[in-house]
Amino acid sequence: MMHRLLAGSSALVALIVTANLVAQQPARGQGAQGEAQGGRQGGRQGGQGAAAAFAPPAINWPAPALPDGPIMVQSAVPAHRDLRLTVMKGLSHPWGMAFLPDGGILVTERAGRLRIVRNGVVDPAPVPGLPAVAAGGLNGLLDIALHPQFAKNRWVYFTYHKPVAAPAAAPAANPPAAGGQAGRGGRGGAQPFELVLGRATFDGKMLSDVRDIFNTHINASASRIVFARDGTIYMSSGNADEASDGPPQNPNDYRGKVLRLRDDGSVPPDNPFVGRAGYKPEIFSMGHRTQLGMALNPETGELWAGEQGPNGGDEINVIRAGKNYGWPIVSYGRNYMGPRLGTSRPEMEEPAVIWIPSIAVSGLTFYTGDVFPGWKRNIFVGGLRQGESPRTGHLQRIEFNEKWEEIRREPMLRELQQRIRDVRQGPDGYLYVLTEEDNAALLRIEPAQK
Repeated sequence: MMHRLLAGSSALVALIVTANLVAQQPARGQGAQGEAQGGRQGGRQGGQGAAAAFAPPAINWPAPALPDGPIMVQSAVPAHRDLRLTVMKGLSHPWGMAFLPDGGILVTERAGRLRIVRNGVVDPAPVPGLPAVAAGGLNGLLDIALHPQFAKNRWVYFTYHKPVAAPAAAPAANPPAAGGQAGRGGRGGAQPFELVLGRATFDGKMLSDVRDIFNTHINASASRIVFARDGTIYMSSGNADEASDGPPQNPNDYRGKVLRLRDDGSVPPDNPFVGRAGYKPEIFSMGHRTQLGMALNPETGELWAGEQGPNGGDEINVIRAGKNYGWPIVSYGRNYMGPRLGTSRPEMEEPAVIWIPSIAVSGLTFYTGDVFPGWKRNIFVGGLRQGESPRTGHLQRIEFNEKWEEIRREPMLRELQQRIRDVRQGPDGYLYVLTEEDNAALLRIEPAQK
């Protein structure tokens, strides 16, 4: 990676803001939606005085309402030029989706609701049984996945932020130790919320036997989960701290990592850091920022992960055991006021794909279906906004050659002016897209002529 070293102490001071301030600020360009987009924010967190220097002023320009549909759009691939979008409304800030064997779709909403979509209609009644959720920004009810043997055990997995007791206020004479973080996400004391992997049994109507099978016991932001071919679970755990000694480079901290767990939440014995002093044994890879898309390469079985950079430097990485992906020591991005972040390091991994400027990369899926044969060996990723500007969210199609080297990109759905949170290929071969809005929708991409 082409990363840049912080330019002097003044740049470091400019990165210091409180974690509470980060949690409360609306995302730039989102307006009243109010997502404090921690995946696009970072920096060593401290006093509020540096807030003005941390990021440019917000541009608030809410996205237009989607029509009821169908919506006609186009792709550059001649065989799939004309496309139709089926619009399924009735969602609010959805995060992830899972396809049920009976054709239903489970959709998580950040506020702590699990919804089900059947026959193109969002059921207005949430699925009951979820635990309490602490929601806001990149915290809340996040990703969802079915166990590979779901037809037999009916197990559903989900990541969420669990509310816990707030820490007592520290005496003014005893500030956090140097290099520590105050408030939410800090290193000292209890956390107001903790990133947790939960499991439940779903009978088609409600969740039961709900339990936490792995708890980070810390406020890691954002999460995706993917089952590997061997039945283990990859779980991302985000952190946008720009300090070189921050959580992503700390092997004894779950933040800024990809974790690998067994289906009961225990540690696989072949994890790369098992038995190594000073390392969390659940860690599979480290040096990550905020990963909002993960999927298995259908040919190699390797995990590919989309990772948001700061101002520029979004990435797709091929995740390999024990590797360090560099954040925040190396990055193609800049901090939000413009300075470059670091230089390349031979011991740190290069991304497979980068974006400059950022598109705020979100969901990710490989296309393998027969409905759109011209899209095979393509990856689709969501984008929340491009170049820090509102109303620029879109879907992006990336073509690869036989060596999985990028050869072409196509932005799609830009005319909708919607933030895109997730994209998945359905069992029917269509693509399903979640918009990230107050009044969000699930979109199904189909051929215009079936």
